[in-house]
Amino acid sequence: MHLVILSGGSGARLWPLSNNARSKQFLPLLEDGKGGYESMLQRVYRQLSAASLTENVLITTTSSQRDNIINQIGDKVDIVFEPERRKTFGAVALASSYLYDRRGCTEDEVVVVMPCDAYTQDSYYDTLGKMVQAVGSDISDLVLMGIPPTYASNKFGYIIPEKGQDRGGIQKVRKFVEKPSADKALEFLTEGAYWNGGVFAFKLGYILKYIKKYIGSVDYDAVVSRYDRFPQISFDHEITEKEKSVSLVPFNGEWKDLGNWNTLTSRLKTNAIGNVVMTEDNSNTHVLNELGIPVFVDGLQDVVVAASYDGILVASKDRSDNVNGYIDSLVTRPMFEERRWGTYRVLDDTTYADGTRSLTKSIVVKAGSSISYQIHRHRSEIWTFVDGEGLFVLDGEVTKVRPGMVANIAKGQSHAVKAITDLTFIEVQAGNPLVEEDIERFDFDWDSVSAG
Repeated sequence: MHLVILSGGSGARLWPLSNNARSKQFLPLLEDGKGGYESMLQRVYRQLSAASLTENVLITTTSSQRDNIINQIGDKVDIVFEPERRKTFGAVALASSYLYDRRGCTEDEVVVVMPCDAYTQDSYYDTLGKMVQAVGSDISDLVLMGIPPTYASNKFGYIIPEKGQDRGGIQKVRKFVEKPSADKALEFLTEGAYWNGGVFAFKLGYILKYIKKYIGSVDYDAVVSRYDRFPQISFDHEITEKEKSVSLVPFNGEWKDLGNWNTLTSRLKTNAIGNVVMTEDNSNTHVLNELGIPVFVDGLQDVVVAASYDGILVASKDRSDNVNGYIDSLVTRPMFEERRWGTYRVLDDTTYADGTRSLTKSIVVKAGSSISYQIHRHRSEIWTFVDGEGLFVLDGEVTKVRPGMVANIAKGQSHAVKAITDLTFIEVQAGNPLVEEDIERFDFDWDSVSAG
């Protein structure tokens, strides 16, 4: 079995903690059983490790999520990056091409695709094995995981089984409907329908034919270079709804989609995370504060308060999903990002009368890590070192830096820094436009460096 984990999207319904740079699956909000916190991704990977299922894992994601994945679960897992977001059909096709062309998998090998943010119990992973057996036995071309529904939700796909078509717990599927109306969902419940758990299995050759249809080749490089030929569509709309040879394997254990504040807070062990003061006159209220300043909450019922550098949300839990409809007007740029080398936080973003902008960041580089050797075409920078020690390079000249030292970097000057100890500095950018894309990177041999 080859396990493809889909890690994409921004988790807009969990704004302001979740954004394009730090999606919901990376938020360290779940208790890890050891007195600390872990993310949805870390929890899934921990459970996979306990089930001895990490050997053939492949993660499909966007390049903006690379550092978060490596920071949270290490660099031993294969990762493929979408050239652009094309929804889940394109992501699955890209991963399948990689398995065939780069890993040398045969068309008969079984692939299981699952999300990275399922909140479930360990027996969930036993169900994956049953799905693999069903595909290997050629019961059907596509095998889905079915979740017994608890109410008539219009947020899930529905798998309607054939009556009397149960083979050892594997049920033949009559039809699949993606996110029906609430009335239709209620009708499907009377037919014994299951929620779609977002997990599906197939033989690799099954997907290769779809890749050939759009790309004309299953070569991985060809798929990457022609990726925009895939339709902007989900796997369920492109394949599952149309496929006739479909079966399901039910999972009857605990399962939750933690995609919004209402469901996420139901799994939190504490009502307050961060610098929070709550009185006893709050009921079913959760406060999550990533800011250094305190948040005081009194007299609220069924409310979620979430504060980050991207913004502040105050909403009743049953209406917190409404933030999704306003997200375009709320989101500007990520104000906090975690990278492989460390983190940065935006302190100020100002536009002046002449159109010039300044952007101020607090940057922390982890000991032994470095920021790439780079130049900027549209901005100058001033770095003020405030804590730790490191090596700073400007146009090839190396200087050992300590707190109180200042570096002026003009447009077009090559520069980099490597932390000897954890290194903190304040960066002030000036110019226009001030965008993360204004970076040209070059190789630099740190092993040959001696401080000047």
